[in-house]
Amino acid sequence: MKMKSSTDDDHDEENGKLEKSRERSSRNGRVVKVHNQALLSGLAYCLSSCGMILVNKFVLSSYDFNAGISLMVYQNFISVTIVSALSLLGLVSTEPLTWKLIKVWLPVNVIFVGMLITSMFSLKYINVAMVTVLKNVTNVITAVGEMYLFKKQHEGRVWAALFLMIISAITGGITDLAFNATGYVWQTLNCFLTASYSLTLRRVMDTAKQYTKSGNLNVFSMVLLNNTLSLPLGIFLIVVFNEVDYLLRTPLLRLPSFWLVMTFSGVLGLAISFTSMWFLHQTGATTYSLVGSLNKIPLSVAGIFLFNVPTSLENSASILFGLLAGVLFARAKIRERSQS
Repeated sequence: MKMKSSTDDDHDEENGKLEKSRERSSRNGRVVKVHNQALLSGLAYCLSSCGMILVNKFVLSSYDFNAGISLMVYQNFISVTIVSALSLLGLVSTEPLTWKLIKVWLPVNVIFVGMLITSMFSLKYINVAMVTVLKNVTNVITAVGEMYLFKKQHEGRVWAALFLMIISAITGGITDLAFNATGYVWQTLNCFLTASYSLTLRRVMDTAKQYTKSGNLNVFSMVLLNNTLSLPLGIFLIVVFNEVDYLLRTPLLRLPSFWLVMTFSGVLGLAISFTSMWFLHQTGATTYSLVGSLNKIPLSVAGIFLFNVPTSLENSASILFGLLAGVLFARAKIRERSQS
């Protein structure tokens, strides 16, 4: 009896050890899986966001395509086609586009279209690194808008980082060897429109949710809504800016390689929406904002080398200064968010 009891105890102990070992292995497996998902989603987000800007620059500058609005319309058409196909196949869920929802969303969409078009025009005239640094001004406008519209107070560190961004933008413009006044005007407009889109979106989203069946508005519905509404407005602007005449004359539209690059840019535009949400879900707002700022550094370097941008030590220093100011801003916002 004693021997049997002892043997049973040994078996119980061994079974317990095996169970603990399995639990530990399972837990370690989950941790590895989570880390892999975070790494994969972060890599996908960085590649899609960098790729989108570089491909757009390639289309507008290297191909010398002078129809930025048409490029925007085609990219948005690709996004609508893909999301609609995924929705029909039941792979994603989207909200039906009702007239009430369209009327609520239309003001935001007008700003959205203006933001995309000015981005295209500025990218044609300014190099990628300078566009990246000048986009930091958007953060300044957004912070001021938050203070006046939402009565939101920012820490001293945030304002210090924003001040450094302004200094880097000014010194970058002064030392830019390929300075183009037209490009800088378009980029300034883009900063104001991007900040306006961010500030307006916060208010409109809450109202828009009231006119959806589910009471929510996911990223797929937003992509479909924004891009669908942008098509008629974009076609109208193509006529107003007389891009039709250029499209009829340009030999680029007879090149299969050009259509391939344009289609790829549309896919990348859609990929940014999906990968950003995926990355945000796997990590969080803190990591997302910091990686977004750090992502600008390789993008700027790639832009300079890929497009043979003439630069000087002073201009390179201004660009680096601006990129580091962006990282400081992200860190300051993270600290501010954690305290609030």
